[in-house]
Amino acid sequence: MMISAEQGAFRALADPTRRQILKYLDAADMTIAEISGRFDMTRGAIKKHLVILEEGRLISVRTAGRERINHLEPRAMKSVSDWLGYFDRFWDDRLDDLKTAIENEHRDKKEIPE
Repeated sequence: MMISAEQGAFRALADPTRRQILKYLDAADMTIAEISGRFDMTRGAIKKHLVILEEGRLISVRTAGRERINHLEPRAMKSVSDWLGYFDRFWDDRLDDLKTAIENEHRDKKEIPE
C-alpha cells in the first residue's frame, strides 16, 4: 500500500526519536554515525528511523564517498503545518468563547451588590 507524502510525514513525526533527529539535523547535516552517537541505541535502529524520515520526505540523503549525509528538508513540513493550521480556527473559536465567558462572569460579579 502506498502512502502519501503527507501521511509519511505524520508517520515520521509520530516518534519522539525521529523528532529529535530532525532537531539535530536542523543544526547541521549529519552522517548516520554522528546521529547514532547522540542516542543510546544501535546504528541499525537509527538507520530505520532515518529511512522513515526519508520516506516522509522530511530528510534527504546524499552520498559523499562512503558516507551518507542526512539533510533536513524543512519544506516538507509545510503540508504538516498547513494541515495543523486548518485546526487553529477551532482553538481560536474555543479560546474566544472562554474569554467571553470569563469576561461575562467578571462583569456579573461586579453588578451583584455585596
